[in-house]
Amino acid sequence: MKVDLDTLETEQRNSRTMEIDTLSTLEMVRLINREDQAVIDAIERATPQIAAAIDAIVLRLQKGGRLIYVGAGTSGRLGVLDASECLPTFGVGEESVLALIAGGDRALRHPVEAAEDQEDAAIADLAAVALSGNDILCAIASSGRTPYALSALQYAKHLGAATISLASVSESKIGKIADYPIEVIVGAEVITGSTRMKAGSAQKMVLNMLSTGTMVKLGKVYQNLMVDLRATNQKLIERARQMVVMATGIDYDKASQLLEAADYHVKSAIVMALLAVDYQRATQLLAAHQGVVRAVLAEADLT
Repeated sequence: MKVDLDTLETEQRNSRTMEIDTLSTLEMVRLINREDQAVIDAIERATPQIAAAIDAIVLRLQKGGRLIYVGAGTSGRLGVLDASECLPTFGVGEESVLALIAGGDRALRHPVEAAEDQEDAAIADLAAVALSGNDILCAIASSGRTPYALSALQYAKHLGAATISLASVSESKIGKIADYPIEVIVGAEVITGSTRMKAGSAQKMVLNMLSTGTMVKLGKVYQNLMVDLRATNQKLIERARQMVVMATGIDYDKASQLLEAADYHVKSAIVMALLAVDYQRATQLLAAHQGVVRAVLAEADLT
């Protein structure tokens, strides 16, 4: 059966790169870099749709739902990458953000190309994580037509979950199904059809926006500091100390003492420093304000 790809922007030949195999290494690198600059402009055009998707994610997570990324190949790997970074960066684990890739964990390190066609597997994978109408699913597919992603979207809609799509083509199949379609049109790839390049870069940047924007609105960031990070290694412990110093103006030794007293919970240490309260009171104040540091300080008239 013929798969109709000839109308997709991502499958067109790029007239600017047809002589790439004749270029010097430096010329080749500069050409790829010039092409990548189109990614920024393409994302700018999609910012209203990205913002709408962020607001939808926030509403679902505030009500106890989850953000679930779904994709195959590069798209799936990027979803897994973004989801896995939410725990160390924002203190948010799979209870709130997770990702599924066609072919399972093996597909993270090895090509499992046939997995993208397995529509039933998408349903089984989502059933295994107990997808419900409380959740919001983000289907990622450069072509906008990957069967695994399409099936996941349809199943999510059937259950009443909210849905986002992220594609690199216009009028995408997944975009016609999703509640919040995002289409970032980066044009023809440097190497024809190699969507790990511009399309993949665009996906990574949009996923950064989705997760970061969501966590900012959920109060996981104070000023521009990741105050809900999990300090699980020496680098992150040191980062936590520096954040308390930057947020409060206290000295390094005092910040270290407060962090230790707060079990290395940065938010609590900041509130302890700025309001001169103990750890128990800091946690009470944060709980009363949904964990938002700025709201705690506003009530104390310190913003």
